[in-house]
Amino acid sequence: MGMLNIALWIAGVVLIAIGYTRARGPWARYQALKEQDANVARYEAWRGGLRDDGPTGASVAMDVLRAQARNGALIAVLGFALVVAGFALP
Repeated sequence: MGMLNIALWIAGVVLIAIGYTRARGPWARYQALKEQDANVARYEAWRGGLRDDGPTGASVAMDVLRAQARNGALIAVLGFALVVAGFALP
């Protein structure tokens, strides 16, 4: 094992940690907004009212949060790839 392997492992672990912390917060908030939106939809259906099909502030926020969580997950996947590359290189 050379210095390149160790450097790849360290960089991979750092990227996994950064990706996880960047994805965790937006994903939790996205799930909360999704549940709240489902509650509103159930209430509107129970009330018999029609729900506007246009974009709402919550739907725009959910798109932004989903994109942030996806970016954090991609960073973590890149870190995982670096760790695997660290083991694959001779």
